[in-house]
Amino acid sequence: MACDLCKLLAAPGAALVWGDHQLSVVAVDEAEYPGFTRVVWNAHVKEMTDLSPAERGRVMEVVWAVESAQRAVMAPEKINLASFGNMTPHVHWHVIPRYVDDAHFPNPTWAAAQRASAPEVLAARRALLPALHAAIIERLKA
Repeated sequence: MACDLCKLLAAPGAALVWGDHQLSVVAVDEAEYPGFTRVVWNAHVKEMTDLSPAERGRVMEVVWAVESAQRAVMAPEKINLASFGNMTPHVHWHVIPRYVDDAHFPNPTWAAAQRASAPEVLAARRALLPALHAAIIERLKA
């Protein structure tokens, strides 16, 4: 049985924004956080230090490209970068645009919600997703 990220990457209609032989950039369907993106090492590699220095550098170049695109298109207050996933055998980074009016700010997204997000604000942020994905692709052109 394939792991969750392998299944996600192989699924028809997967939310793949960009990919190459090493990495995939995936849009995360998280209603409260439009623009939430994962950068996933395609092969089963559990830790950053299992990658070569060049491969680690490549992962971070892609993470920074996603962050740069989020900042340019989404105009968040802050970007959260996180690398965790105890049950997933893939190096992967979560790149999450954050706003002072998001449900959890200033706390982490996994903390208790501080407020309800305004539906019209979330809709406006979701409307930016095509531009965000185009900006990510543009930054990652080889």
